[in-house]
Amino acid sequence: MQLETISSISTPVGEGAIAIVRLSGIDAVEIADTLYKGAGPLSSVDSHTINYGHIVDPETGESVEEVMAAVMRAPKTYTREDIVEINCHGGIHTVNRVLQLTLKHGARMAEPGEFTKRAFLNGRIDLSQAEGVMDFIRSKTTEASKVANQQMQGRLKTYVESLRQSILNILAQVEVNIDYPEYDDVEEATTSFLLEEAEKVETEIEKLLKSSSQGKILREGLSTVIVGKPNVGKSSLLNYFIQDNKAIVTDVAGTTRDILEEYVNVNGIPLKLVDTAGIRDTDDIVEKIGVERSRQALIQAELILYVVNNNEPLTDEDIEILDSVSDQKVIVIVNKLDLETKFDTEDLGRRYPDMPVVGTSIINSTGVDDLEDRIAELFFEGSIQSTDSTYVSNNRHIGLLEDAKRAISDAIESAEMDVPVDIIQIDLVKTWELLGEVIGEDVSEQLIDQLFSQFCLGK
Repeated sequence: MQLETISSISTPVGEGAIAIVRLSGIDAVEIADTLYKGAGPLSSVDSHTINYGHIVDPETGESVEEVMAAVMRAPKTYTREDIVEINCHGGIHTVNRVLQLTLKHGARMAEPGEFTKRAFLNGRIDLSQAEGVMDFIRSKTTEASKVANQQMQGRLKTYVESLRQSILNILAQVEVNIDYPEYDDVEEATTSFLLEEAEKVETEIEKLLKSSSQGKILREGLSTVIVGKPNVGKSSLLNYFIQDNKAIVTDVAGTTRDILEEYVNVNGIPLKLVDTAGIRDTDDIVEKIGVERSRQALIQAELILYVVNNNEPLTDEDIEILDSVSDQKVIVIVNKLDLETKFDTEDLGRRYPDMPVVGTSIINSTGVDDLEDRIAELFFEGSIQSTDSTYVSNNRHIGLLEDAKRAISDAIESAEMDVPVDIIQIDLVKTWELLGEVIGEDVSEQLIDQLFSQFCLGK
């Protein structure tokens, strides 16, 4: 079935040097030719060439835009359909006129993500690769983009396909047992083989799931809260990370009344950094709301940077807050090392032996590198192995892998209990199907529509 030809602006809205109107479908070249005037028709040019000309309104003869038109013929294109990309000047008005002309002369407005959806439907990429495209666009650090790029290139697909093939090998051996039940030694050998191979698959699924927490951090950012009493340097730390004076810094307690959020890159790890109002008892109604929001942010945080003042001793208020978060990942930052030391670091270590402690002087830009290293150690054992590791970061993938892990575990447990192999086969087939859903085998049209609707227009 031939799909309708679609068209959309594939560059961000706004003024810029270049804007691109993209067409994809069986009539892409014909529709573009209706509008294009150059040395010759686009239908006569070689594939994967770019051609100078003008877009002209066929009804009025008006020259709308001076363009470079790229022609790419199926199947060696992003969608495996004919594609024309009309490179215009980056003005809002003119690029919209070009788009409207393509729609008026036979194209349909593309839905969000429809170009990538067609790449999936036409078999150029699997579903995990398509989701990698979205992660690549949204990546916030170099390491996150590397992981997404590997998924786009099919790293997860290859891994999952290997696991599925292993399960098929197990199922083939099970079929031997079902077909020749009269041979007792075949049954014994089959059960032994099944256990050994199923445990290998289970181990590999567990490895993927183990990477999921790190993968999600790279994909979504690590929810990080900077917290502490007023005037200990929380806003200064935020400003240092983002290299901007976004947070107001004064010596007046209670300056920060609300939470501030920023994404920063720490050793390749994206932190969704939240600067909170200083936690203290106050009669100020507005500040009190900010303090309550700070306490709520603490509960939801994946990492807490608790800032204390080197020039002040540990207080009961500090101890109360640290006690409340002792089961979370916390790094204590002893700030203002440039001032006289009154803070007892040894006492802190005795009370909270598992909490890393880092000394800093934000005003002198010292100690922050050590803090960044501690964050990397806490979540990635020192560094991100993006070049030789397969990270799973997508919630859909994680859920399917968890279901597959349960199914293969049930098969192993049944084999250990000498359950008939044809019963074990059910759990093996279920594992195989769940892994297939990760890469888009046998998924519903509704799920596909939902996934691609999250893409931007023109991708």
